[in-house]
Amino acid sequence: MKTISHLPRVILYQNLGFLGILVLSYLDELLDLPKLIFSDHPFAFVYRAATLEVLLVLAVWFLVSMSTRRILTHVRYLEGFMRVCSWCRRIHYRGDWMPLEEFLRQGFDTPTTHGICTDCLHQQQTAYEKARLARAKAQEAATPNPPAGLSSV
Repeated sequence: MKTISHLPRVILYQNLGFLGILVLSYLDELLDLPKLIFSDHPFAFVYRAATLEVLLVLAVWFLVSMSTRRILTHVRYLEGFMRVCSWCRRIHYRGDWMPLEEFLRQGFDTPTTHGICTDCLHQQQTAYEKARLARAKAQEAATPNPPAGLSSV
């Protein structure tokens, strides 16, 4: 069953976002962006603060990436389920609802034939026997009985 999934985009955007945060954090410390933009006072670059910020962002990135991968794995698992109509038992495949036989022919190139399983055979035989007995009782009730004492000649 082939599904079109946009889930890899989620991971791409997430990674690009975290890379952007890392780059901005490092550039902020390296160039002191607020002072560069708003005034021209000299500054001193502190590597410790920048390194600590980068490590914190990397730790958050790792945690978010692991939980995102776990969630996406679960979503892919759920997308893999085959949908079957509860009433007519047709299969949803490639955007269409089709009978099981057609699904097997298209998806697996498997010819099909029909039969009856032992449970269904037993159920049908029981239903047939009940219907036959009910019909016999109905016929018996519908036939008039001759009155007692009269003999037919």
